[in-house]
Amino acid sequence: MNLPACPRRNGSTHVWIAGEIELLKMTVKKTILCVDDEHSLSIQKVMLETRGYRVVSCHTAVEAMKAFAEGGVDLVLSTIDLPDAPAAELARRMKALSPEVPVVLLSPQMRAFHTDAPVDLLLKKGTYAPAELLESIRLLMVKRRGPRRAVPAATERRAQA
Repeated sequence: MNLPACPRRNGSTHVWIAGEIELLKMTVKKTILCVDDEHSLSIQKVMLETRGYRVVSCHTAVEAMKAFAEGGVDLVLSTIDLPDAPAAELARRMKALSPEVPVVLLSPQMRAFHTDAPVDLLLKKGTYAPAELLESIRLLMVKRRGPRRAVPAATERRAQA
C-alpha cells in the first residue's frame, strides 16, 4: 500500500513504499559566503537568496575566516577591498583549508597583482550584469559538484509508482 508523499521541514519529500521511506527529492540550498561592505552585501544577498542560495554575510576577513572555518560553504564571493586584510590573502587561507571551494573576487579596478591570488574568477565591479554573475556562480558550483550521476532504473521505477 502506497501512502501519499509527505513534505518534510527541510524541503525534501518522502514516499512510503511497503513500509520503507525512500527519498525522492531533496532540495539542499547551496551556501555562499559574501564578504563586502553593507550596501553591496544587501544587494548581493537579495539577488542570491531569490535564486535559492543561502547567504552568509561578513564585513571583514576575520569574520569571513570564522564563518568559513565552521564549514558548509559552497562558494566565496568577496570584494578585493576589505578593511582588515588583503582579499588575496583571505583567498589563500580559504584555499589552504578547502581547495575545492570556488572563490570569486570582485574588484573596483583590475590590477595585475590580483591575478596571483588563488581565485576561480576575478570580476570588475559594475561591468557585469547580475545574470552574468549568477551564471558564473552556477557554473562554478557545477564544476565543483561534477557531472550528475544517472539514476538507477530500479529507483526510477519506484519513484514513478
